[in-house]
Amino acid sequence: MFERILIANRGEIALRIIRACRELGIETVAVYSEADRDAIYVQQADEAYCIGKAPSSESYLMINRIISAAEIGNVQAIHPGYGFLAENAHFAEVCRDCKIEFIGPPHEAMAQLGDKVSAREIARNAKVNCVPGTEGLIQNEDEAIKVANEIGYPVLIKATAGGGGKGMRVARNDISLKAGLKAAANEAEKAFNNAGVYLEKFIEKPRHVEVQILADNHGKVLHLWERDCSTQRKHQKLIEESPAPNLPLAVREDICKAAVRLIKEAKYTNAGTVEFIVDQDHNFYFIEVNARIQVEHPVSELVTGIDLIQSQIRVAAGEKLEMTQKSITAHGSAIEVRINAEDPENNFRGCPGKITKLRVPGGLGVRWDSHVHEGYTISPYYDSMIGKLIIHRNTREESIATLKRALSEFTVEGVKTTIPLLQEILRHSAFVEGKMDTTLVERTFTDSES
Repeated sequence: MFERILIANRGEIALRIIRACRELGIETVAVYSEADRDAIYVQQADEAYCIGKAPSSESYLMINRIISAAEIGNVQAIHPGYGFLAENAHFAEVCRDCKIEFIGPPHEAMAQLGDKVSAREIARNAKVNCVPGTEGLIQNEDEAIKVANEIGYPVLIKATAGGGGKGMRVARNDISLKAGLKAAANEAEKAFNNAGVYLEKFIEKPRHVEVQILADNHGKVLHLWERDCSTQRKHQKLIEESPAPNLPLAVREDICKAAVRLIKEAKYTNAGTVEFIVDQDHNFYFIEVNARIQVEHPVSELVTGIDLIQSQIRVAAGEKLEMTQKSITAHGSAIEVRINAEDPENNFRGCPGKITKLRVPGGLGVRWDSHVHEGYTISPYYDSMIGKLIIHRNTREESIATLKRALSEFTVEGVKTTIPLLQEILRHSAFVEGKMDTTLVERTFTDSES
């Protein structure tokens, strides 16, 4: 087991990793920007080093400074968390070249799965269904129009690199396809320095279902069941839950088995998430792999009782996964909501500022993962997430009732938050009945369409 680990991240996930390490008896080294100098995670770590100014391009994305901090801190491993450099294959390779273990997958697997075209090829080899579309990148408009007419409109233009909805456009005819190709390529070039795009059949009103996996370095690949992340806005998740409501058990089992096959085919190790879209007839199609721990990992932890961060660390240290697939059973219902400092009534504009009052809920089945406190200032430089409220009860009905109660107790003053929107969604019949899809929020809540 490692003696010291550096955490190449900030905020909530940095604090989460510190807590996991402390329970394992591992010392931690934090890095921080000038904006995070007084953050709780910096205080909780055994050592901490400033690595630059507030902008992430001058701190948390500076590989050389993170490696220098790791060498000064005399660590054996680096945990990247999520975001920033977590899915940067070059960073993973640099860590290992410097004889520092990267707590994540091999950089080769990360690079292959980070490119959506090569990831689709791996999926096909693993006999996992992909959405009908091009097998490679689109080279010109004529090719795109030909493919679109073969698979039928509407089609989805997708960037081969990156995520978060950038470089994506829906085209419903030849004219919108031509315009969408240029717009998506330009957006992808700016966001990911890669203008490559491909086409997929656009699935109307799909569900977004993802499978949490764990794989060790000894050939064992396990799934921790699925999460439904369909309640989202412009590809940004708002609510995640497990099990996926109204998804037959046979389909849940099949989608989890498909994820395991794909991970084995990719020669992937450590934690990751295989993402699918599911149509109205419960047919599922692979879309991508997130080669890291996810924001919503507590949902899977609560239904399975498995600490995913500690599992990541143990796998990276070379330990075998002791559990078996049969032993991983899902208990009850878990739902997570992300509470962000954003204004849903004003196009989800970020609301940086000082939290003047904070009162968080408690009670049976309530978990709050956060790094903020009363007096904390939400920085304009980073993600606006205040924290994650996760509920675990015996049934989905109980989880929703507890979540409603918990949100009614939640008090945040000084900044606007997404709490009112979350409360509205929880009251909507489509959510209550488990009939969500990825377009529900934009179709139904008009103040979030702009």
